[in-house]
Amino acid sequence: MLFQVGGQGTRPTFFEMAAAQQLPASLRAALTYSFGVLALRRPFLHRVLDYEDEFYALLMLVLETHSLRTTDASFSESLYGLRRRAVKIQAKKDDAQSSSGDGIHHSGLEKRQKVLSVVFLAVFPYLKSKLYSIYNKEREARLQASLWGHGDERFDGTDYIDGGEVSPVSRGNLDRDVSIRTRMMIRIHKIIGACYPWLHASSEGASFAYQLLYLLDATGFYSVGLHALGIHVCRATGQELMDTNSRISKIRSHERERLRGPPWLKALQGALLSCMYTALDYAQTGLIAAVFFFKMMEWWYQSAEERMSAPTVYPTPPPPPLPKVAEEGIPLSPDRTICPLCSQKRANPSVVTVSGFVFCYTCIFKYVSQYKRCPITLMPATVDHIRRLFHDI
Repeated sequence: MLFQVGGQGTRPTFFEMAAAQQLPASLRAALTYSFGVLALRRPFLHRVLDYEDEFYALLMLVLETHSLRTTDASFSESLYGLRRRAVKIQAKKDDAQSSSGDGIHHSGLEKRQKVLSVVFLAVFPYLKSKLYSIYNKEREARLQASLWGHGDERFDGTDYIDGGEVSPVSRGNLDRDVSIRTRMMIRIHKIIGACYPWLHASSEGASFAYQLLYLLDATGFYSVGLHALGIHVCRATGQELMDTNSRISKIRSHERERLRGPPWLKALQGALLSCMYTALDYAQTGLIAAVFFFKMMEWWYQSAEERMSAPTVYPTPPPPPLPKVAEEGIPLSPDRTICPLCSQKRANPSVVTVSGFVFCYTCIFKYVSQYKRCPITLMPATVDHIRRLFHDI
């Protein structure tokens, strides 16, 4: 079986389709890197990075809508000279109007196909990005819970002697304070965290299967979305590329003719349209330059060995759980400044590192020297575990 690697015919090669599919991801990385550098001098740009998914989805929505309207192709496909065509299967394979001998006839895109193409190109990637963000947060939460336990189970009604000012809240009281909406959101996030790996694996598996079949020339659809829409991506001819420019000019002229109002208002609207069209043209050119710049910087600063040897960054672990007070241990005083051993105001406060509770230095030194344990938790301890606190100096 021969793979199609050349540039003959109207059917794009696998490498052309792969390059067009990977361009939006490279564009996003280039924009994120550029805004990150600019934000070092302009801190207000951090707000753009905080809503990166929303701003990028809005940008792609504008670009894809404009590109499909003027060229019948997505933004990345139009840069590679590709066009989208609706697929119609003829009843007779020997029909003279067929584009090929297999009964497939290509025609222009319908309005419904253009709208759904924008949904597949801009809306679905945004939703996928948000789902991945929720799944990533749930995964980090599960990782922390497996290491340190749940955050609302690390406190059992007692506190450190020198802890914070806020007393711990039991899990039952916390659940009563949480609203129904918050509980629903937490439950939805847990469902997404459990289902996302299966959805992602199914999506990637289907994409791989379609790409493999496309490479083997077993299907004309490169992805599941194109098959669902009934669209083939074809290589544009020279005449089609020339017609595209005239088509864009006709669309813009027709929009100017549709302007209504007084002469001064029509002139103002026409100037605004011209500025908008100029901005779109410059935006397309600038985005291509941004992708090229990002790829060049990535090649310049990083190598494959550095990326493979980069250390894995794990989330910061939460503080360790509070040790439990032993039933036979010395009870705690409600006053934080009182030593549990002498029931007097602490002098020379010192902490036992195995438990974290604070006593007078003289009291705890004598107790640990005699009993070899913490007086509250009964954990084994020695005088080497006693540390002087200097917070009052």
